[in-house]
Amino acid sequence: MLLMNKNKRWYPTPKLLGILLFVYETANAVPCTAYIGPGAGFAFAGSAFVFLVAFIAALLLILLWPVRAVWKLICGKKISKNAQARRVVVLGLDGIDPRLVEQYSKQGALPNLKQLGEHGVFRRLATTYPSISPVAWSSFQTGVNPGAHNIFDFLTLDRRFHVPDLSSSHIGTPKRFIKIGKWQFPLGKPEIRLLRKSQPFWKVLSDAGIFSNILRVPISFPPEKCYGTILSAMCTPDIRGSQGTFAAYSTREPEHADTIGGVRILVERTGNKIASYIEGPPNPLLAEKTPMKVPFTLIISPNEDFVELSIQKQKYTLELNKHSPWVRVVFTVGFGIKISGICRFCVRQVSPEFRLYVTPINIDPESPVLPISEPRYYAGYLSKLNGLYGTLGFMEDTWGLNEHVLNDETFLEQTYLIHEEREKMFFNALDKTPEGLCVCVFDASDRIQHMFWRYIDPQHPAPKDDAKRFECVIPQMYQRMDALVGKTLKKLGKNDVIMVISDHGFRSFRRGIHINTWLYNHGLLALKNGITGADYFQDVDWSKTYAYAVGLGGIFLNRKSRETQGIVDDAEAASVKAKIIEKLAGLKDPETGETAILNVYDSNDIYRGLYTSAAPDLIVGYNDGYRISWESVTGKLSERIFEDNLKAWSGDHTLDPKIAPGIFYCNRKTNAVEPHIIDIAPTVLSLFNVKIPRYMEGKALL
Repeated sequence: MLLMNKNKRWYPTPKLLGILLFVYETANAVPCTAYIGPGAGFAFAGSAFVFLVAFIAALLLILLWPVRAVWKLICGKKISKNAQARRVVVLGLDGIDPRLVEQYSKQGALPNLKQLGEHGVFRRLATTYPSISPVAWSSFQTGVNPGAHNIFDFLTLDRRFHVPDLSSSHIGTPKRFIKIGKWQFPLGKPEIRLLRKSQPFWKVLSDAGIFSNILRVPISFPPEKCYGTILSAMCTPDIRGSQGTFAAYSTREPEHADTIGGVRILVERTGNKIASYIEGPPNPLLAEKTPMKVPFTLIISPNEDFVELSIQKQKYTLELNKHSPWVRVVFTVGFGIKISGICRFCVRQVSPEFRLYVTPINIDPESPVLPISEPRYYAGYLSKLNGLYGTLGFMEDTWGLNEHVLNDETFLEQTYLIHEEREKMFFNALDKTPEGLCVCVFDASDRIQHMFWRYIDPQHPAPKDDAKRFECVIPQMYQRMDALVGKTLKKLGKNDVIMVISDHGFRSFRRGIHINTWLYNHGLLALKNGITGADYFQDVDWSKTYAYAVGLGGIFLNRKSRETQGIVDDAEAASVKAKIIEKLAGLKDPETGETAILNVYDSNDIYRGLYTSAAPDLIVGYNDGYRISWESVTGKLSERIFEDNLKAWSGDHTLDPKIAPGIFYCNRKTNAVEPHIIDIAPTVLSLFNVKIPRYMEGKALL
C-alpha cells in the first residue's frame, strides 16, 4: 500500500490514501478577534500524493494542449464580435478611501489615478451592509446583496453550540474511524464547502467560453471550478487550521498567558546556542491529538549581529529585525505521509533577552494539503515561476503587531514582502491573459491603514512608536498603489478596459463599544448567576436572552425558529428589534459627547434573497471613530460600554456604510452618478456582450 519513488521517499497508494484522507478539528485553534474568530478546522490529505496528482494533471494538460487548442478553435465559444472589450482588468485595492484619494490627488501625489479619472471616470463606490471585506467582495463577485449570497460578516454563530464560527467555509470531519492501538484511520472523505452562495461573474463568463485569471479575491476558498485559474484568498487557513497563529519565542517568561493570535514559547540560551521547535497541527493519525513538532537550532554570532538558523538540513542567516525567506517545514505524520508548510523567521532581539518571531505556518503552495487553487496545480506553477509565496488568507500579521511581537517597522516590511509577491503574480497573469478577464486584489492598502491610522489621526489614543517617522506611511502607501495603477495602465491595449476599485473606505477607530454589555444593561442578554461574562458566550443564560452580538456588524435575536435555545418567537421579534433600534441608534459617548452610532438597520429593510434567515437581525452603523469592541466580537462582556482603543489596529471601516464608500475608476465613461459594488459584475458581463443573469441586482455602468 506504499510506493517508493527514485528519491527514496514513501508515497501512499490511492487505496491507502482512501483510508488516510480526512479532516480533523483543530483542538486548540487560537482565536483572532480582529476580523477572524476561532479556526475553522483543517483538512489533511497525503500532501505528497496530492502534489503527485497535481504534477500528473499538469503533465497531461501540457501533452493535450495542442488537441485542446485545436478543438477550442473549431468548436469552442469565443468572445463575441459585439463585445466592447477584448480584455477586462479589475484591480482591487482593498480599503482605499475616496477622501484620501481626493486629498492626495490635489497635492499631486497620485498622478496615475488622477489621469485615469480625467480621461475616464472616478466615482465613490457604494458598499454593502455592513461595510466589511468578506461581505463586500462577495457582492462584487456575485452582483447581489448579502441576503442572496449568504455572507454577512467574518463570523457567524454555530447555533448548535452557541459559539462563534467562520462564516465563509465549512470543513467537516468524518463520522467514523477505525482505531488500531494508538492509531486511528477515518472512513469517508472530507467535506470542504464554500458557504458563499450564488455564483461569481467569472463563472458566467466561463460558461460563455471566456477565460478568467482570478488572483486573491476574498472569499474564494475553496476555489470553484471555472474556465481559467483561481488562487484563493481571505479565510484560507494556516496549516494548524486557524486563521493565522504566530509563534513568539523568548528567553523571558511571558508577562501574561493570554496572547491573541499566537502562542508564546519560553526558550533557554546556552552560550551562543538556542534550541527549540516549530509546533504544527496535532498528528491526525493519533487517537490522542499530539502536536507534531519540527526542531530547530539558532547559533548567535560572536558579535551578536546575526543568527544562524538550522532546521531540517536547511541553513539560513537571520539578520536582526529582517524577515527570512520562506522556510519549508515538513511534519512527519506516519506511514510515509508528510505535511509541508512554509513560514518566515524574524529575530527581534538578541540581548539582554532573546526574542524570535515566526509567522503562521502557511500551506505550502508546491505541496498543498488543501485546495487553494483551481486548477490544483496552479498554486505550484506560481511557486515554480516566482518562488515560494504566502497562502494564508490573512497573511499580514496584524495581531503580531497588536501583541508587540512585531513592531511598526517589521510589520511594514512583512506587508510589502507580501505585496511584492502579489505584484509578480498579477503582472505575470496580465501578460498571459491577452483576452478575457484578469482580476487581482491587493491587501496592503487595507492592512496598513488598519495599523497606521493612529499616525494620521492626532486624536487617536493608541501609542505611537515614532510619530515623525511613521506619519508618512499611509500617504506613501497611496503613492505606491498609484504607481501600481500606472504600471498596469502601460500594459493595456486600445481594446482593454480597466476598473480600479475598493470594497470600502476607511476611518479612525478610537473608541470601542461593548455591544453585548449594552444588551445586558438593557435586559436583553442574561448571564448565569454570579457570572461576569466570559468569552465565546460561555456564561450566557440563553433561556433568558433576547439578543446578542457576534462578529463586527450585526446583532442577532435569540429566535425560537433559528437558535437551538431560542426564546423570541416571530410574533415578538418586531417589537424586540424596535426596542433596540430606538435605544441604540443615536447612542452618545458620555466621555466625548459624540454620537457613536448613527443608525441601526433592520435586516428586513436591507436584505432580500434566499438566505436572509441566516442574516443578523440588525446591522449597526457606527460613526467615524467608533466600532464594536474587541471583546464583543466573540461574545465577551465588560464592565463599561465605552473604552479607548489602545491597540495598533487603529483604523477601521466597520461603519455606517453611508460614510464608508470605496472607489471606482475606469478608463471608459459612465453616466452612473452613484455606482454600487454590486454593479461591477453586470458591468463586466456587458462589456463582453454576455447576457446578465436575471438574479443579478446590479446594473451595467458603461
